[in-house]
Amino acid sequence: VQSQATLNRAEFEDVDDETRVQYEGFRPGMYVRVEIPSLPCEFVTNFDPHYPIILGALGASEGNVGYLQMRLKKHRWHSRILKTRDPLILSLGWRRFQTIPLYHIEDHNGRHRLLKYTPQHMHCGATIWGPITPQGTGFLAVQSVAGTKTSFRIAATGVVLDLDKSVTIVKKLKLIGYPYKIYKNTSFIKGMFNTVLEVAKFEGGSIRTVSGVRGQIKKALSTPAGAYRATFEDRLLMSDIVFLRSWYPVSVPQLYNPVTSLLMPAGQKDSWSGMRTVGQLKHDMGVRNKPNTDSLYKPVVRAQRHFNKLHIPKELQKALPFKSKPKQDQPKGKTPKDLQRPAVIREPHERKVAALLNALSTVHNYKSKKAHTAQHAKHKGFLRQRDKAEEDKLKRQKEAKKKLYRMMGQKEKKSQRSSLKGAPLDD
Repeated sequence: VQSQATLNRAEFEDVDDETRVQYEGFRPGMYVRVEIPSLPCEFVTNFDPHYPIILGALGASEGNVGYLQMRLKKHRWHSRILKTRDPLILSLGWRRFQTIPLYHIEDHNGRHRLLKYTPQHMHCGATIWGPITPQGTGFLAVQSVAGTKTSFRIAATGVVLDLDKSVTIVKKLKLIGYPYKIYKNTSFIKGMFNTVLEVAKFEGGSIRTVSGVRGQIKKALSTPAGAYRATFEDRLLMSDIVFLRSWYPVSVPQLYNPVTSLLMPAGQKDSWSGMRTVGQLKHDMGVRNKPNTDSLYKPVVRAQRHFNKLHIPKELQKALPFKSKPKQDQPKGKTPKDLQRPAVIREPHERKVAALLNALSTVHNYKSKKAHTAQHAKHKGFLRQRDKAEEDKLKRQKEAKKKLYRMMGQKEKKSQRSSLKGAPLDD
C-alpha cells in the first residue's frame, strides 16, 4: 500500500486537484471526518449527496425549550397580514421549526393586549414556545416550505427580546347583564355571572350602562344564581343594558415542531408540511362557514335617554359656594296677559321721527366702526415700530457688551503677561 501511494503521488504530482480527485479520490487532509451520535436512521437511508447540509453547534444552555418574547414585524412584501394562533415556520439560530405565536401590543399602562392580527406597518410583540435562544438573535418566518411557489414571500422578521414568561397576555372580555329590580339608584342585575363565587371576585368593580350611567358592584345575591346588587349615579330603566369590561389572561400554545425535511426520501425534501392553518384545512376539506346572524353588523337604533333633573337637598345648598348654588331659572311659559304691554300705534309724525333716528343711528354705527378699524390699524403700526426699536436697542446693547468683554479680556491677558515677566525664576 505504501509503495502504491508513493507511485500515485509521483504519477499525479503535476496534475491539478480536480483531476486527481476523479482518479484517486480525496486524499488525507482534503476532508474532515465528523462523527454524530443519536442520528435518526432515515437521515442515512434517505441521504442525498446533491442536497446541501450545514453543520452547526449549540451552546450548553440552548438545548432547553421554553417561552420566548419577540419583537416581530410583518414583511412589507407579504401579501396578507398574519393571524394569531396560525402556525409559522421560524428560522431561529441553528434551528428551523414550526410554532404557534401569539401577537400582542403593549398599552400605555404596561398591559400586553392580545392582537387578532399583526399591524400593517408597525412592530408588535410575539410570544412562542420554542428553543431557548440568546437575546438579540434575529429570525425570519415563512408560512410554508412545501414546494416552489411563484408567490413565495418572507412572512415576518424580528428579534428575540426575553426568555421567560414574565409577560401576561390578556384579551378583552365584555360581560353583559340586565336589571330585574330597580329601587331608586340601586338595581339588582342578573345574567352577567353564573355563581356567587364569580360575583365575589368582581366585588367593587366598575360597571356602566349603554346610555353612559356609571355604577359599582356591591354584593352577591343568593337567588337567582349569579345576580348581584349594584349602585348607579342615576336611576336605571328596565330597558338598560349593563356591561363590565374585564381582561382575561391567555395561555401560549406549547407547540415546537422541528422541520425534518432531511429525513425524507430524495426528491421529496421540499415537500415537508407541518401543521396547517384553519383556513387551509377548510379549503382542503371544502368546509364553508355559515355566518352567525348575531355577529353581522347592523344599524344600532336606541331611544334617546332623558335623565332626571339634578336634585340638591336644601341643607347641602346652604354649604355650597354662591357660584355652585342652583339659580332660580325663569319659567319659559308665555307672559301673563296682565303683564303684557299694550300695543302702541304711532302717529305719522312719530313714525317719521323714529325713521330719522334709526337712519342717524345707522350712520353713527358705521362711522364708529370705520374709526375703530382705522385706530386698530394705526395701533398695529405703532406696535410694529415699537418692536423694531426694541430689537435695535437689544442689538446695540449686545454689541456694547461684546466690546466691553473684549476690552476686559485683553486687559486681563496683559496683566497676566506682565505678572509672568516680573515673577522670579525657580532655582
